[in-house]
Amino acid sequence: MAEAADFQGTGHSAARRWLRRTAPLLAGVPLMASLLAGTTAPAAQAATEATGGRTVHVALDTLAPSAPVKGDTLTISGTVTNEGKSTVNNAQVDLRVGPRMAGRTAIDDAAARSGVSGDVAPIGGPYKVVIPKLPAGIPQDFALSVPVGKLGLDEDGVYQLGVSVTGQTSAAPYDQVLGVQRTFLPWQPDDTAKKTQVTALWPLISATHLSAETGPDDQQTPVFENDDLAEELAPGGRLEQMVSLGSQSPVTWVIDPDLIATADAMTRNYSVKSGDTTVPGRNQAVAIKWLDSLEKAVKDGKVVALPFADPDLASLAHRGKSVSGALSHLQPATDVADDTVETILHVKPSVDFAWPVDGAIDPSIVDVATSAGAHKIITRSDSLQDNLAYTPNAARPIGGGTTAVVADHRLSTAFQSDMSASSSSTLAVQKFLAQSLAVTLQEPDNERNVVVAPQRTPTAAQAQSMARALRALESERWTEPTDLIAAAAVSPDADATTKVPSAAHYPKKLRGQELPTQTFLDIKKTQDRFDKFKAILTAPDRVAAPFGNAISRAMSTSWRGDPNGAAQYRDTVDIYLQSLTDEVRLIPKSVLTLSGRSATIPVTVQNQLLQGVQNLVLRLKSDNPTRLKLDGDLAVAERPIKIDGGHSQSVKFTGAGNANGPVQVTAQLYTVDGKLYGGPMTFQVKVSEITPTVMLVIAGGVLLLVLAGVKMYSQRKRAVARKAGAGPADGGDDGEKGDDGPHGGNGDGDRGGQESTDATDPDATGSGTAGPDATGGAHGAKNTPGPKAVEDTDPGQPSDPTPDTGPESADASGAGEKVDR
Repeated sequence: MAEAADFQGTGHSAARRWLRRTAPLLAGVPLMASLLAGTTAPAAQAATEATGGRTVHVALDTLAPSAPVKGDTLTISGTVTNEGKSTVNNAQVDLRVGPRMAGRTAIDDAAARSGVSGDVAPIGGPYKVVIPKLPAGIPQDFALSVPVGKLGLDEDGVYQLGVSVTGQTSAAPYDQVLGVQRTFLPWQPDDTAKKTQVTALWPLISATHLSAETGPDDQQTPVFENDDLAEELAPGGRLEQMVSLGSQSPVTWVIDPDLIATADAMTRNYSVKSGDTTVPGRNQAVAIKWLDSLEKAVKDGKVVALPFADPDLASLAHRGKSVSGALSHLQPATDVADDTVETILHVKPSVDFAWPVDGAIDPSIVDVATSAGAHKIITRSDSLQDNLAYTPNAARPIGGGTTAVVADHRLSTAFQSDMSASSSSTLAVQKFLAQSLAVTLQEPDNERNVVVAPQRTPTAAQAQSMARALRALESERWTEPTDLIAAAAVSPDADATTKVPSAAHYPKKLRGQELPTQTFLDIKKTQDRFDKFKAILTAPDRVAAPFGNAISRAMSTSWRGDPNGAAQYRDTVDIYLQSLTDEVRLIPKSVLTLSGRSATIPVTVQNQLLQGVQNLVLRLKSDNPTRLKLDGDLAVAERPIKIDGGHSQSVKFTGAGNANGPVQVTAQLYTVDGKLYGGPMTFQVKVSEITPTVMLVIAGGVLLLVLAGVKMYSQRKRAVARKAGAGPADGGDDGEKGDDGPHGGNGDGDRGGQESTDATDPDATGSGTAGPDATGGAHGAKNTPGPKAVEDTDPGQPSDPTPDTGPESADASGAGEKVDR
């Protein structure tokens, strides 16, 4: 980019032009010195060391006021540290004022210089600090106070300041510049005719802390991955500082709704993962106080809500767009963002802005951003580059009804380095103020708007430095604050670029940090599983928010730079969802025996969830329908499933056996739209067929056996009674009586012989064999006792549970299970 945003009619400083002209001559000095003899060598050496490497480090801890006016006294304090090996004698700390800077590029060049050349003479006089001895490695404090009128500030603009240290060492016993620290002083004592409108974004974004898990109670106690957020919200923490500092400055709040939703979850009972268990969270008071402070801070300000969990738009555009359904998460994330901010903070946010990482865009990123409903994209001037002699307004159209709001690269990145040292913060603040004044002075009669979009998650020290810079602008001598919504509505410069850079210009560093395609494949797998699970629940709202939000968090921008953490989070969500899905399952069965023409086959479905399930279908399939048919004449039978939470249901099917032998049967749950739910459960049914004719023969044989038994019992009883009544005396008497008639004795004797004979008759004796018919009946009864269904040879096994039981064991039923008829 050709940076022509400099002061009109000015060039580089005279000192720099002089250095360019004399550089070839200076390059020959060492060679000339080596050729000279005697006393000229030390002089040449002194000249070289006077502008040589840095020996003393100078740190500027304070510079006040940051932007002085007439009558002020400039005070600079800091430390000087001898980084050499020998003591510096007669050290003197001086203030030097360079010429007026020629524009924004000149400011960058001056900030990048590392040499110790003094450039210009020190102010001198009483405005110096003398340190007689400066030992190696020991910092020495200093403070300089100079009336602004002594600085020689003639024109409005940016001046370079230098705090230098001169002194002598044992190796070089003459005065030389041993160290210098440069900074900038904006000089604009009076208001400019036109002021630059400055929009400062103030991001409230954090990493992912909340999991998809909730407790089993009615309140669905949230489960946190860790309790790190409490540290950020506590007094002195990063987010506490962001809210406190932002409330004191005119900023536009840019909020990830996931952050405030997580903080809101902390205000009630919550749990924190600790190994394989959870422990109660104890930072409710911290979260309540932080949210209360934030609500007050944003009450009268402007709030922009990013899509929930701040999805990585560039990763979606470059790696996720090819994965089916990946972009479908953006619009719901925007809808949730609006509701979340309004519910918790009681302000209506703008959800019309998208903010890609570092403001870098290309056509695919713009397409993805607008697919979420955004019509304004926060980009940056190092991505959407202009070739103008000044810094144009931030807003400009880029086609399709979309507006690019171009943040200023220099101002936005002013505080990205480590600001924990006060010296670093002071230099960053002065450079920020210098660049802001340089923008105004590019075209003093043309009022323009610039946007400052800092890093997404500033540290506490970076936030403090940004706040210092914004407070320094409160005098409004060359700037005025405005908000992002107003900045986006400003008329664009006619010559400002509106062409979105191609994908080839997207920064390689940022592309290397993107979420891989596997991220979006994993998210799709989890989403598909969740859709099936949610469809069977009687109260799907209890899981919709926890899992929907967790899936959004899995594609968050915050995972950049932490691929392992991102993968672990996705796996945790999917594993937990699988465990819930498995709570609705089929209870394994043992081998069943089907005896007879038909019988019922029970299958038990168990629901160990806390809520009921519905919209499920249980299908039972016979792998050999020729041998075993279901529900009349079917190979596959099905039943609708609806079970209350914590209950089981025994579902019964009718099985009809047509031929003897084992049959494999498969039970499988499906959703009502035909999608598999869970895995199959298989078991074996042994079919033993008995025809009606065989049943009649068996019945007849049993009847004959009973009748034969009754007859033999009665005959044996009569025979025993007759034997008991016969004896010798009776025989004589009978004989005598026989004498009375020609046949009497013989008649009685014949009757006695007949009884004996009858007693030996197979039909009459009780102890004789049953005869051919009885024997046949007994054999048939032994083989098949009747049409009743029987158990397998292993007795005493449990039957299936009765329908709609309470909570029961999930163990498989025993072997030899009896079929209910």
